[in-house]
Amino acid sequence: MKIDDPDNYQTATELEIIQQQLPIKGLRILELGCGRAWMTRQLAERFQPAEIIATEVDTIQHAKNLLIDDLPNVSFRCEGAESIDLDNGSVDVVLMLKSLHHVPEALMSKALTEIARVLKPGGLAYISEPVYAGDFNNILRLFHDEKKVREAAFEAIKKSVESGELTLVKQIFFNAPGHYRDFEEFDERMIKVTHTNHQIDEVLYRRIRNAFNRHTGTDGAHFLKPSRVDILQKAE
Repeated sequence: MKIDDPDNYQTATELEIIQQQLPIKGLRILELGCGRAWMTRQLAERFQPAEIIATEVDTIQHAKNLLIDDLPNVSFRCEGAESIDLDNGSVDVVLMLKSLHHVPEALMSKALTEIARVLKPGGLAYISEPVYAGDFNNILRLFHDEKKVREAAFEAIKKSVESGELTLVKQIFFNAPGHYRDFEEFDERMIKVTHTNHQIDEVLYRRIRNAFNRHTGTDGAHFLKPSRVDILQKAE
């Protein structure tokens, strides 16, 4: 397994990778760490799963998600990946989209054990993690350096595979295009999040803004965000 593979990237969105790699239509899907539920909506509306159970540990965001009333095949829960309130072998696909590294490091392996437990035999886990590289990452690391936790997440996946708990099907590396119309949008989406209290003084804030604005053109700022997907399977 590789944490990064610079020579084997494709340019694609997360949704395109999911569409290429996963069966979803008519299946029971568990999304761990759904955040603002943007991807949850795309999955529910585009791919017609039988059900999506979407979990989030940020209580402020979870309360907002509970107000969503136009996704009848989605249920929202406030719970962590390390303690999933579902029966053994009860879901077809588990998704973690940029969320494993947010699990407390000491609980990452437990989260993967829980994923293996709730998957049906032959079920798939799609775990997507940001790669620690690129211009966008260089801006983020000014106020939220995730190098250590991303490495820990990879090691937890690797440990799960090496133990036989889950089997590695494939790894995919892709650059996802990202666009922000201006620094204010970046600030709203990346700095003013409710799941993390960033300690940013005025000097650091100006430094972040200046670093971002170096990538801004007439139509905003465009980035390629490198990611790795590990597709894992529970034994039949």
